[in-house]
Amino acid sequence: MQAKAAQSAESDAEVTLALRIASAGAARDVEAETALYRHLAPRVRRYGLRHLRDASAADDLMQQVMLLVLDQLRTGRVREPERVVSFIFGSCRTLVVAMHRKESRRESLLERHGEMLASSDITIAPRHDHERVARCLDALRERERSVLLMSFYDEKPAWEVADELGLTAGNVRVIRHRGIAQLRRCVESGRELAA
Repeated sequence: MQAKAAQSAESDAEVTLALRIASAGAARDVEAETALYRHLAPRVRRYGLRHLRDASAADDLMQQVMLLVLDQLRTGRVREPERVVSFIFGSCRTLVVAMHRKESRRESLLERHGEMLASSDITIAPRHDHERVARCLDALRERERSVLLMSFYDEKPAWEVADELGLTAGNVRVIRHRGIAQLRRCVESGRELAA
């Protein structure tokens, strides 16, 4: 009885969050989006582990489903936001079927054409110059360095980086693109960037 009450309260919270996200529209309710993600992402990951039996695939499923659901809620394409949990697990089922189909196709192609693939020598590891990359990263301007670190080290999406730095998501993508180009030039040339 107590477990049912807790589950109902949790469902009520998720419905409330979904309705907040849907009603915010373009203004976006980041707090509600974050809370909904925290409520449901672990459940989606467990679903992925149970049906895909692979932690990386479950993580991919979790990210795809949660991005899809948040986008659909924001743009008003979820007809019944109060049934957000059903929508999420319906999306999970659809994506799992698609992932299984893709894997089956890949296996079939490998079975038929695998012997034609050239085998590569996996004993030769690529050489990474970590010190040069670190020096080049330090030589970037503060804004470019912050955007790159938040994007790739913290694995934050453009909108989240934008919120934290007071930029637009489009601006973050441009800064990230230019920062990567500068970093690449610096690493390839072996010289520090001129600030």
